[in-house]
Amino acid sequence: METVNFKTSSEDRKKIDQVFSKLYSIYGESEDPWGLDLHRTKSSTEYIWPIYKNYFKVRVFGKENVEDRPYMITSNHTGQIAIDGMLISTAFAIEMERPRILRAMVERFFTGLPFLGTWAAQGGAVLGDRQNCEKLLERNQSVLVFPEGVKGVSKSTKDFYKVQSFTRGFFRIALSSGVPILPIAVVGAEEFFPYVYQAKSIAKKLGLPALPLSANYIPLPSPIDIYIGEPYSPPKHLNADSSDKDIDHHIFEIESIIQKMTDDGLKKRRKFWANVK
Repeated sequence: METVNFKTSSEDRKKIDQVFSKLYSIYGESEDPWGLDLHRTKSSTEYIWPIYKNYFKVRVFGKENVEDRPYMITSNHTGQIAIDGMLISTAFAIEMERPRILRAMVERFFTGLPFLGTWAAQGGAVLGDRQNCEKLLERNQSVLVFPEGVKGVSKSTKDFYKVQSFTRGFFRIALSSGVPILPIAVVGAEEFFPYVYQAKSIAKKLGLPALPLSANYIPLPSPIDIYIGEPYSPPKHLNADSSDKDIDHHIFEIESIIQKMTDDGLKKRRKFWANVK
């Protein structure tokens, strides 16, 4: 069995120092109104980077599609827990020519979790409401959204890699803010927990958004590929108050782009014993 190095090498530490030197110049060194704390984010990154690099062996494709501007970054949701968001955020912070902190929109229940809620906020996560999203985009920050919501991340094995229907809110915000949508597909995260049954009735009784029952509860080291598509510009003849009928075509088109990126990525993914598709 391959041994995984979970320690940050001196070379990687130097890389992280260089990246955060740039991030401090962009975001400042003080905590922002939403709780972003770059000093704590840097400390967390020193632990996350070896996991990203050596455990999940993340590869990023399509970096050339990312320009120096704010985006509504829109991804499939996958893997039962929000590791996909952490990996995407790490990619945009460390691997891009111009690093950036993604402001991930998270569910209200997550913000209230002890320790995790605070830790996520310090790394850039924000309660996913329209006001927060619009204000961050106005500040030229990029927002990360998962329009499938909980139904995307909490799939049973038979539905792995099937993009679930998107909610409309992200597209209306993109229309009001005038920022392009950057589609993302994450491939490999479903294999973190490859055999899953969603106990929906029990989850409902407990007041939980989902309750996955799995053969394992520590994510497996499935290799991850992140695909970044070409920006999708919201049509100028529409606005945030346009009818559902007028915007649904565009939302379905973005769903289809991400599904195709996912399907293409599945054909190119690395071998892993727990691959389910």
